[in-house]
Amino acid sequence: MGTTSISARRLRRTGSAATAAVLGILAVSGTPALAATDGSADGAAGRKPSDSAASAGNPGAARSATGIPSGISRVAQGSGRDVAITIDDGPDPRWTPQVLQVLRKNHVKATFCMIGTKAQKYPELVREVAADGHRLCNHSVDHDVTMDRKPVAFQRQQILQGKAMIEKAAPGVPVGYYRAPGGAFTPDSRAIAAASGMRPLGWSVDPKDWSRPGLPAIISAVEEKLPQQPTVLFHDGGGDRSETVAALKEYLPWLTTQGYRFTFPARTTP
Repeated sequence: MGTTSISARRLRRTGSAATAAVLGILAVSGTPALAATDGSADGAAGRKPSDSAASAGNPGAARSATGIPSGISRVAQGSGRDVAITIDDGPDPRWTPQVLQVLRKNHVKATFCMIGTKAQKYPELVREVAADGHRLCNHSVDHDVTMDRKPVAFQRQQILQGKAMIEKAAPGVPVGYYRAPGGAFTPDSRAIAAASGMRPLGWSVDPKDWSRPGLPAIISAVEEKLPQQPTVLFHDGGGDRSETVAALKEYLPWLTTQGYRFTFPARTTP
């Protein structure tokens, strides 16, 4: 046997030993086994506008043992003119009932991304949202937009405890999505959410209603250049949401006249 063959065998043995050592270190450190493969832009630096549609997950997104992909969902489920309305930062005793009233009038079902501490404080609103047929989404314990710069243990606590708080407010109602505060996702947070049965949820249309830019600006943002099967971001918490309520009153009937059907964000498809 030649010297070259012997050297190659030694290198293969050395590489195998190194790989095993790395895997052992990962197992001991508690690093999630689910790899992030969707290529999404994690770490939104706490700013909602950074969660762009261009960073959507690809069809190869990893799936957890629950069957939920770890890629960020940004499209409405369906195959045609479908739209998903999402409502963030509640529940709020003043604005959530007004948003619900507009949704009822227009026969629209939405996805409410709730903050755990608010769900804990206003459980009757969580139950009212669920009773109307809307879906629930976990928006963390207390909306820390710097989560992407915090330790994995902190991210896990925010995600799992937030989910538990919402579930306690509305027993038996599933929490099927997780939306990072400010879009501050990380590969770890997405893996934790997916492993807990929650699809990481982004958006494809952001009218920035949270900044109160004025009704014309909101309407312009949500009616112009809609992507295919859009997921639209609105808010029922975090301050004065009168512009949001007014925008929904105009926007929902407009979507209907344009032939859109209201559905929920994609949960099990890439």
